[in-house]
Amino acid sequence: MSSAQPTGPRFGHRVPAKVAVCGVFVAANFMAIMDTTIVNVALPAIGRDFAVDTSGLSSVNVGYLVALAVFIPVSGWLGNRFGTRRTALTALLLFTVASALCATAGSLGALTGYRVLQGVGGGLLAPVGMTMMLRAFPVAERLRAQQYVMLPTAVAPALGPVLGGWLVDTASWHWVFLVNLPVGVLALLFGAAVLPDFPGPGAPRFDLPGFVLAGGGLAAVLYALTGAPDRGWGSAGTLVPLVGGVAFLAAFVPWELRAAHPMIDLRVAEDQLFRTTQLVLLPTGAAFMGVLYLYPQFLQTDLGYDALHSGLATFPEALGMLTASQLVPRLHDRVGPRRLMAAGGAGAALIIVLLAILTAAPHPFALYPSMYLLGTSVGLLFASAQNAAFVTIPPARTADATTLLNMQRQTAGAFGVALAGTLTASLVPPAGTGTAFADRIAFLTLAALCLGAAVLARHVSDRRVREAYDAAATSRGQCAGERPVPGPRRGWPRRRAAGRGTGC
Repeated sequence: MSSAQPTGPRFGHRVPAKVAVCGVFVAANFMAIMDTTIVNVALPAIGRDFAVDTSGLSSVNVGYLVALAVFIPVSGWLGNRFGTRRTALTALLLFTVASALCATAGSLGALTGYRVLQGVGGGLLAPVGMTMMLRAFPVAERLRAQQYVMLPTAVAPALGPVLGGWLVDTASWHWVFLVNLPVGVLALLFGAAVLPDFPGPGAPRFDLPGFVLAGGGLAAVLYALTGAPDRGWGSAGTLVPLVGGVAFLAAFVPWELRAAHPMIDLRVAEDQLFRTTQLVLLPTGAAFMGVLYLYPQFLQTDLGYDALHSGLATFPEALGMLTASQLVPRLHDRVGPRRLMAAGGAGAALIIVLLAILTAAPHPFALYPSMYLLGTSVGLLFASAQNAAFVTIPPARTADATTLLNMQRQTAGAFGVALAGTLTASLVPPAGTGTAFADRIAFLTLAALCLGAAVLARHVSDRRVREAYDAAATSRGQCAGERPVPGPRRGWPRRRAAGRGTGC
């Protein structure tokens, strides 16, 4: 599988295209991911300014989440119809302008409306950016690109509460939105000057029923999951959107399979490797986001940490994921993705069990390294799975595959937070145990999800990944004078130095 040839300003060579795509994608994805956590810290201050109680502030996040959910499914069609460059820059512009508008909002209604606009940009940024990354980097180079792609995934969720707490305490809540402006403006200027376009297969007609079913279904499911811990799973406010959303998504599948011009070509899921990796990522993403929700609450409720220090105590997780992003390219050829994913899932389960034990006897010197090891374990699984997911996907279908991946990621994260929140809110602790008992049960449940992911990872085919690498190495070898030679243990292709730097 070869990458699509980029077109755009000053780009006749692939190397600058890779640099441009990496720079814009990392900056844009960092803003979009961090925005999901940094705003939560500012909600009490926003409520005081607008004289609104906590329950009335839900629209600030719900508006963003619903817009995000509606526009993720249509991102692939927009990229194919208008080009990845135009779509990415428009999404980045929307997100940056909306951030500035959020900072100047004078009422809760205005802030909610601006957050919806932010969600439109955020829903397009990750899928379109990932599509560009996959088309810019050949199969053999994607693991190296993971070292940069993992940066926003690792750092942004952990940095959000820390940075948000500091900005609210030292300045005002407006700065949690203003902090996006320098990053967004620089990424826009850089992208407008150098970002290439990657031609897709085209999108001749907009699939309106598919858009309604996918966007409406995903938005309803995420809305139900987000509010379920507070409203209750049996309430009408949860059951109606949850059942309706699932029904929409269920109807979406046969419609897209019959449509002459589907918005998302679901046949991409017929690829066994892609399908299996998504099944592995689903419980892992739920468990990971559940821990990131539960752990700071445990620190603040049971140990008396303030918001800033609980964020700092969570940050070792980001360092662990960054460590994993450096390890995977070095271990992949020797171990293979299946073992890395299984080890990452099992390691994450073990560390979360340790966190459950620490709820009974917490100690800072055990908590910090535990979060670092958790990040390392999850990072091993994420980096290996995301790389394996796309090695057998042809370039023409990358937009469909990245759209489905991001739909799965949002659903998994919302489910993990809902599960953790429901368990901690509904379990009645034994006398004298406080909230530690509920936290312990929630941690053990999330550990079970990671263990399930480790079991599912055993079904990932190393042979399919190896064949894709062999095909990529052979294709590049014909061009640059390289030839694949047997690697250690499993025969992973390793290329000789001859021919490197030829520009092929």
